[in-house]
Order: sequence, then C-alpha cells, then structure tokens
Amino acid sequence: MPISARGLVVCCMALLTVGCTQFVPGDAVLALPGIDDDSLSPVDVETIMLDQSQMRAITGAGEHLTIVPSMDGKMPVDIEQLTETTPPQCKWVFAETQVFGTDVEEFHKTTFQNPPDGGLISEGAAAYRDRDTARRAFDDLVGLVDSCGATEFGPLFVGEWTATEDGVRTRPGSGCGRDYRVKNVVLAEVSACAFPDSVPDIVLTNILAKVPD
Repeated sequence: MPISARGLVVCCMALLTVGCTQFVPGDAVLALPGIDDDSLSPVDVETIMLDQSQMRAITGAGEHLTIVPSMDGKMPVDIEQLTETTPPQCKWVFAETQVFGTDVEEFHKTTFQNPPDGGLISEGAAAYRDRDTARRAFDDLVGLVDSCGATEFGPLFVGEWTATEDGVRTRPGSGCGRDYRVKNVVLAEVSACAFPDSVPDIVLTNILAKVPD
C-alpha cells in the first residue's frame, strides 16, 4: 500500500543515513507556492533546475525515473519527528532550514525515484540576495557537517566527508550521499541513493552552468 506523502518525505530524508526502498505511484504535481514572491535574488531558481528529461539522461534511468508525487516543492522542509530524536549537532540532516539558512530568497527541490534499481535522487537550489549571503550559508553548512562529523554519531549521519572552497560532500554509507556546491548567489544540493558518485557531480555541474559567474 502506498505510504503517505508525509511518510515519504521522512523516508527520503532518512535514506541518506539508513536507506529507503519504498516507492509511491502517481502523477507529479506542480510545485506549491514558495518563498520567492518578493525575491531579492538576481537568479531565478526556476531557470536553473533540470527537467525530468535531463535527469533521466544524466542518471541513465530513462523512463523509469519519475518525480515523486508531492515532493516537488518551493519551501525548505524540516522533519520534526526526526530532529526531535537526533543529536543536536546532527539535527540539520533532517532540517533544510538549517542546511540553507534563514536568508533564502528562492528555493526549489524535486525528488525523483527509480523503483527498478531502488534509486532516489533529488535536486535542490537556494538563491540568496548576494554572493556574500550565499557564501555565508555555505560556510555555515560546512560548519554543521564538521560539527556532526566530529561526534560519535558522525559515521551514521555524514560518514566520510570532504570539503573544498566551493563544495562539500557527505557519504554516510548504504550507497547514499549528499553533495553541495556554491556559485555566485546559489547554493545547490543533490542527494542520492543507488546512483554512481559521478551522477550528483554531473547534476550539480549542469545546474550551476546556468548560474552567472
């Protein structure tokens, strides 16, 4: 029996730590209204997101890759059921408002499923008013990853992680991981399970290629 939309949100957030193999039938719907009505960002996130055909090509999943119903949204989502039971240093794993910060001007995140191979992948992007604000959000995120990784729970929530000047990657195991990258006023995220490590990198490269230098 299909799980609820709320249950699927929890599942897809949890997949990055413990894995998730439940999939939901149905048709994708348009993203709900978001926070960008009075945006001060010079970049419209809707113009940089990849469409379903592009994601199908990049992942190699073809027509098996579909948008998860009710998981195409324009607001950061926090999963309170999980943040309440997660160590303080790692709550951000289930709280997008912590991941992207409080200065988001625009946001869009879409999750796709590939049932035959047990795969899930999401693409997300937050846009800020200026470069400094985006950089601050990214630096804060690296701090969150570092803080969680330094605890005894680090292997579960972030696993092996690396950071560069403009990107951070976490690999907690079970074939899952998250990749973040900042460019200009945009902080982009790709979360994936059961896809090669090259896939998130290609998705991020294609998203950020649309962002001005």
